Amino acid sequence: MGTYSIAEALDWLSQLIDEALAGEEVTITRDDKPVAELRAIEPARRGLDPDFLAHLAARAKTRQLIGENAVDILRRMRDGEDE
Repeated sequence: MGTYSIAEALDWLSQLIDEALAGEEVTITRDDKPVAELRAIEPARRGLDPDFLAHLAARAKTRQLIGENAVDILRRMRDGEDE
């Protein structure tokens, strides 16, 4: 764990970020008292949850079909054919 004053942190910020990305704990102090911690942010998950995809597939199989696609429905609504 590294402990640095604010002045040191300003001078070495790039290096401290690299340390945090490597999993090191970085503490920043003011008047020898801890005031902040620097840590890496968890990377965002990519893709969809496989359980959610299975749920969507199962739901799609039980969905009632209406007989026409969305484009045709919107055109019919736009042209006022439902009235």
